[in-house]
Amino acid sequence: MTNKIIYWTATILLCLLMLMSAGMYLFNTTMVEGIFKSLGYPTYIIYPLAFAKILGVLAILIKKFTFLKELAYAGFFFDFVLAFSAHINFKDGGHLTALIAIILVIISYIYDKKVFKNL
Repeated sequence: MTNKIIYWTATILLCLLMLMSAGMYLFNTTMVEGIFKSLGYPTYIIYPLAFAKILGVLAILIKKFTFLKELAYAGFFFDFVLAFSAHINFKDGGHLTALIAIILVIISYIYDKKVFKNL
């Protein structure tokens, strides 16, 4: 029971973070473009990233396709590691959110394996 609580808490927080991020990318594009430019990233990846985040959330929550779920976890992990690195280099303080997200991805992934090992 404790494993399920830890899994769902980390997973829901992770999914909310990703959906809020995707929403910001889609509905506040001008601000996000400024952030991407300041971090040295091309702005043409904003929309694909937003949709990838939404699809990743669906893959993690639906659990029907193990390969897609694993791919979503990997994609989220690399997205947050790159975000962490970019914010550290830019020294804007945004690295703390990325660090929390990395921790949530790791916890969700580990407890997904513990809770759903028979699926």
